[in-house]
Amino acid sequence: MTDTSDSPKVSKTDAEWKETLSAEEYRVTRLAGTELPYTGELLNNKATGNYVCKCCGAKLFESDAKFDSGCGWPSFYEQSEEANVTYKEDNSLGMRRVEILCKQCDAHLGHVFNDGPAPTGQRYCVNSVSMSFEEK
Repeated sequence: MTDTSDSPKVSKTDAEWKETLSAEEYRVTRLAGTELPYTGELLNNKATGNYVCKCCGAKLFESDAKFDSGCGWPSFYEQSEEANVTYKEDNSLGMRRVEILCKQCDAHLGHVFNDGPAPTGQRYCVNSVSMSFEEK
């Protein structure tokens, strides 16, 4: 895994994304879908390591920042030092939320809320299918 904070953006056509992602990975990461709660394979992962973007490999979160929020998706109180998570206003579904995306490839990751634990008070609520895990 490499530090991608200064790397150029990853840009692929829909056809290219469909070649490299499963149907569910494509639906969530490229079409801003959401996996069903309590179904993601990384929800209960307690190993030490890094969570990286499924689409481009950018480091997103570290296991030290993961916590059990009870919401049904992996939750983190901060992004990694590489700052590969970016934000976008999301007013879909009649709600006001902040969408989180991979800064390197614009993959939809989930949403961030202001109801997390100290020290940040934030809860990055992330779809498991949008990430891979690299154990240390």
